[in-house]
Amino acid sequence: MIEKIYALYSKKYKVSTDTRKIEKGTIFFALKGENFNANKFAIQALEKGASYAIIDEKEYQTDKRIILVKDVLKTLQELASYHRIKLGIPIISLTGSNGKTTTKELINTVLKQKYNTTATKGNLNNHIGVPLTLLAMTKNTEIGIVELGANHPKEIETLCNIVKPDYGYITNFGKAHLEGFGSIEGVIKAKTELYAYLKEANKTIFVNTNDAIQVKKSKGIKTITFGKTAADYTIKFIAANPFVTVKEAKQIIESKLIGSYNYNNIAAAIAIGKYFKIPENLLKKAIENYQPTNNRSQIIHTNTNKIILDAYNANPSSMQSALNNLIQLEAKNKVAILGDMFELGNYAEKEHQYIADLVSKSDFKMTYLVGENFAKTKITSNNIQQCKTYDDFKKVFQKLNDATILIKASRGMALERVLDLIN
Repeated sequence: MIEKIYALYSKKYKVSTDTRKIEKGTIFFALKGENFNANKFAIQALEKGASYAIIDEKEYQTDKRIILVKDVLKTLQELASYHRIKLGIPIISLTGSNGKTTTKELINTVLKQKYNTTATKGNLNNHIGVPLTLLAMTKNTEIGIVELGANHPKEIETLCNIVKPDYGYITNFGKAHLEGFGSIEGVIKAKTELYAYLKEANKTIFVNTNDAIQVKKSKGIKTITFGKTAADYTIKFIAANPFVTVKEAKQIIESKLIGSYNYNNIAAAIAIGKYFKIPENLLKKAIENYQPTNNRSQIIHTNTNKIILDAYNANPSSMQSALNNLIQLEAKNKVAILGDMFELGNYAEKEHQYIADLVSKSDFKMTYLVGENFAKTKITSNNIQQCKTYDDFKKVFQKLNDATILIKASRGMALERVLDLIN
């Protein structure tokens, strides 16, 4: 059956799982979830221009262009993996607790200076997004870059078996998705499922030697190393005030990324670029021209303030890094607007209190803690305002002038709304 569907797909190079985004010539995969059943929309997909629809409930097979399979999701994954094998191109997969998307974008920006690349779009990094990323690759793609996301054990293992990567990189091991992983040890075990796959397949890992866990967990596997000291590629950290500057070989590279934590993301992209023989001048150009988007470490200048917008997502590790960066900045009138961190399970109270304690010791002019978890924390500073809801925050927020403002929260808080309140 996969061969039959692949023969159809090969003529179209388009798949879709959303009837709202059907293009002419699409093969529609009718996925099911807890609250939806796309089998019901197979005919609608055909009416909108799809060439074929893949379903797994016979009652909806009412047209010869509707193909019945046992499991639509499994078929999508098998088709993607089959396509990956047919392509036969090198694929780099990366995962980690923080910085996955920024690092993926940097790697793609660097490699496309020389190669035709296809990389994960947005955050399509799960059991549905990864197959769609693979199926977006064409015969013209020379290198694939696939981001792997997970919030439970064995997800990375499953995704690796679909992608079959040749190279892997783990950005870091942090306190993310603790509700699903159970502990930081659970995070490490889950993320290193990528290492286990690459070891078994006799493939290669990019290892940041500044990270002792990466070094330890990659022993016995083929590695390419990079770091601040002796490694295959030595990349020195110069400064981050606010933008990260590094030195590689004899050239200084000045990025548009803020925060010393972005050094690792930049260094990984440089090392991978060097490995794939990107010329020095093009590598420098790629890093220096890259600008973050989608609420990730963006610098926004208003009439009277400078905003560090980092509201795409948050966990205890990334929140601490962002705050430490704000603490270190040479700026006056520093303000932090922080929203709840999600998916922490039993760790929620402890981790939110830790962040509250951190800002209590800072020299910030003001800190706003927004959300039910932050509202429960005990504070020891008069410069902290707790707000249970965003509406509560809007009532107490005071206009700012000549301030450097950090906005950081989990995606569900949608804290980028704060921009509407700042001059």
